[in-house]
Amino acid sequence: MQPMQEILRSTDPTVIAFASALLSGEDIEVFEMDVHMSVLEGSIGILPRRLMVRREDLFRARITLRDNDLPVSE
Repeated sequence: MQPMQEILRSTDPTVIAFASALLSGEDIEVFEMDVHMSVLEGSIGILPRRLMVRREDLFRARITLRDNDLPVSE
């Protein structure tokens, strides 16, 4: 398994979906973490979801998100 890096953290599911679509469109594989945490929190949206990318895709992923005015985890 290749090491993954966090590229984005957000409580807004539309931001996560948009970022996932952008990265997938650039052939960057993304993995969404903490999707099922809403079961624990009661679906009130206070726990952020995280998008992860492979370490070798991190640079391209950051450029893609920044070019589309999305926040990037450092």
